[in-house]
Amino acid sequence: MEAMKMKVLVILMVVLMAFSAMQMAAAATDAPAPSPTSDSSAYIPALFASLAALAFGFFF
Repeated sequence: MEAMKMKVLVILMVVLMAFSAMQMAAAATDAPAPSPTSDSSAYIPALFASLAALAFGFFF
């Protein structure tokens, strides 16, 4: 049971990261490139990683 929970968590993280990457790629075609000092492209994956760490700590 515990191994199945871990597999589901890993699959969920892969899906979320893929979805985030697709959103960033779609947004890149519609908007101009951000300035080199902008860290907007790193915000969404960092948010998902933080939420995953919190969920992992809560469930395990």
